Amino acid sequence: MSQDPLLQPYHLKHLTLRNRIMTTSHEPAYPEDGMPKGRYRAYHVERAKGGVALSMTAGSAVVSRDSPPVFNNILAYDDAVVPWIRALTDELHDHGCAVMIQLTHLGRRTVWNKGDWLPSVAPGMHREPAHKAFPKVLEDWDIARIIRDYADAAERMQAGGMDGIELEAYGHLMDAFWTPLNNRLSGPYGMDTLENRARFSLDVLEAIRKRVGPDFIVGLRFVGDEAQEGGLSRDDGMAIARMLRDSGHVDFLNVIRGRIHTDAALTDVIPVQGMASAPHLDFAGDVRREIGLPTFHAARIPDVATARYAVSSGQLDMVGMTRAHMAEPHIVQKIMAGQEGDIRPCVGATYCLDRIYGGGEALCIHNPATGREQSMPHVISPAAERKRVVIVGAGPGGLEAARVAAMRGHEVTVFEAAGDPGGQVRLATRTPRRREMQGIIDWRMAQCAARDVRFHFNTWAEAGDVTALDPDMVIVATGGLPNLELLEQQGEATHVTSAWDVIAGDAKLTGSVLIYDESGDHPALQAAEAALATGAEVEVMTPDRTFAPDIMSMTLTPYMRALQGRIGMTVMRRLLGVARAGNRLVARIGSDVSDLVEEKTYDHVVVNYGTVPLDDLYFELREASVNRGEVDHADLIAGHPQRIRTNPEGRYQLFRIGDAVSARNIHAAIYDALRLMKDL
Repeated sequence: MSQDPLLQPYHLKHLTLRNRIMTTSHEPAYPEDGMPKGRYRAYHVERAKGGVALSMTAGSAVVSRDSPPVFNNILAYDDAVVPWIRALTDELHDHGCAVMIQLTHLGRRTVWNKGDWLPSVAPGMHREPAHKAFPKVLEDWDIARIIRDYADAAERMQAGGMDGIELEAYGHLMDAFWTPLNNRLSGPYGMDTLENRARFSLDVLEAIRKRVGPDFIVGLRFVGDEAQEGGLSRDDGMAIARMLRDSGHVDFLNVIRGRIHTDAALTDVIPVQGMASAPHLDFAGDVRREIGLPTFHAARIPDVATARYAVSSGQLDMVGMTRAHMAEPHIVQKIMAGQEGDIRPCVGATYCLDRIYGGGEALCIHNPATGREQSMPHVISPAAERKRVVIVGAGPGGLEAARVAAMRGHEVTVFEAAGDPGGQVRLATRTPRRREMQGIIDWRMAQCAARDVRFHFNTWAEAGDVTALDPDMVIVATGGLPNLELLEQQGEATHVTSAWDVIAGDAKLTGSVLIYDESGDHPALQAAEAALATGAEVEVMTPDRTFAPDIMSMTLTPYMRALQGRIGMTVMRRLLGVARAGNRLVARIGSDVSDLVEEKTYDHVVVNYGTVPLDDLYFELREASVNRGEVDHADLIAGHPQRIRTNPEGRYQLFRIGDAVSARNIHAAIYDALRLMKDL
């Protein structure tokens, strides 16, 4: 028997969990028609195969029709969900994984113009800033109806074979009754006493118990302290926890601290890269000691060492590693095999959550198989025939191509013009807050080193260097160079500086600086931070109607904390041209919505407008390839091998990936590589 604290079984009521690692409830936005169908099931099954003890699904499944599924939630109010839940639970059980589901009424944390177009509801009139819907104030019949809805939903989950349920009291309807910041009701559920504020939760629990009986596991993910003046205090949170315990209806608590009503508040609850790991772990430990119920917790516990400490120190009974399992679904399996160094790291980029809160689907920034388990492999199988592969470029896409090809058993050679691997990731890590991004590169370099991939750094590969190796496949992953050609100009803009040069420290700017951002991604704001550090006066300008739209909600918060009040921010203005006036620059600035044009003078103008593919080598190699660089999109999308052979005299397959094709992002480059190489 292993002595590792993480690998010890845990007994929760009648249920034996095979270890102490779980994934907490989260909604990856994979449901179809509100049901957890094939894609959803495949995502959770992969983590069950990887050894996780408890998969807490949904984040959250909604119990009422006036809780519109703003996150593409599972519809727990629909009887049609039961067979889909049964298929999900049965398959996870087949892999030894316990499975529960989180149920909720979203309250004001939703919108009114989704689902059935019913108004959101809350015990007070104030809208949640993140979703902006003004709720209807609950009436007595609403409360009675929603209590029944909770009980109905719990009964459906029990019928679907779930091991238990978790109720969400964390920014949703249930804890809206608890907090003085939201509850404006009078009467039995009103704000006058703590007992009244807790009554709705206790009534829901009682109704559920009457339906599911005493043996079904029921817990709460609850906010025990809103950490905001005027909100739910720690003392009141602990008092409510005692009421929950003393009701006899609660089997575990899953602890959260803080609020989630704004992007900034959510980021403090679920920290992103550059922020402290496990910031609420000590508080969760306090709840465990003071309340005595089995205690779960997850909030930026990204690595095995932190998780192991959380359990061994007695802070938690079960530790949640949710984002970590999006990056690496086989964490437990690799711990058991003594291969912790092989675990793909979560780098805290929070591409997963940012996409969900932006209305998309959860994807991991550097594991493109996550959410695509039906077509993309997490485990690379060996090929039947060994081939020679040449890759030009050691950025994230090139390294992924090298990793996958090497795992297939192929002979792999990589050329890189720079002295170190990483490409644009190396630029990202120049901002101290983003240094964890280096894990994307370091992990792949370790994987390649373990499989004898040959690297040639400081080598500008030419066509002859590539063909001399007699390759069967060539991958051009040379990336791109900063695009300095403005939309309204023909040819490269003169007198301007690239955001890359500012981030790298090659251009140290002083005086007044305009950073023109037409990409809406990280380099503009990274350049703004770098320019501030050298004493510049900075204005960031965008033609978009929103600021930095590609950085998205949670990841934008640290930038704003660093920049707000220190820079100017201008939206919906377009840079038309730049001219020199003595030692200064005159920017001609227009608008897409009017004929307004003005001129402003700066000491420096910095442009962030994507990249231009560095593709000369690709075109030199194209005519000697069997496919002339052509990609069969149908096969690519379906996850099938590339079979185009349009040039019978060709010597090798040729593809380009990532920014060598067009300016995109890290995930796109790595996904390009995996799709092309997994069946080579």
